[in-house]
Amino acid sequence: MLRKKEPVTTTEPATDPTNATIATLSFDEALVQLQRAVADLESGGQTLEASIALYERGVALQARCERLLAEAELKVQQLMAQAGGALTARDVRPDDLTDEA
Repeated sequence: MLRKKEPVTTTEPATDPTNATIATLSFDEALVQLQRAVADLESGGQTLEASIALYERGVALQARCERLLAEAELKVQQLMAQAGGALTARDVRPDDLTDEA
């Protein structure tokens, strides 16, 4: 007997609780989870649907790691020498970057 196909539903990244959780991860946490996702994909044995979900999570984790690295790089670039050799850091986000620097 043929089964009726269920409609495919997708969730927007902003409303997906998994992606919301990813947005709160530290770099180290996101990297560990990304490494685990890659290892799970490489080991195989998942269904196609599980593999796709794992791949999508890996992409989100990779984007989180890239974002945090970009923020860290900007903070390092914004360290400025002050009088007497003291250093100060300005809190800068990648979105704040202008072509002036």
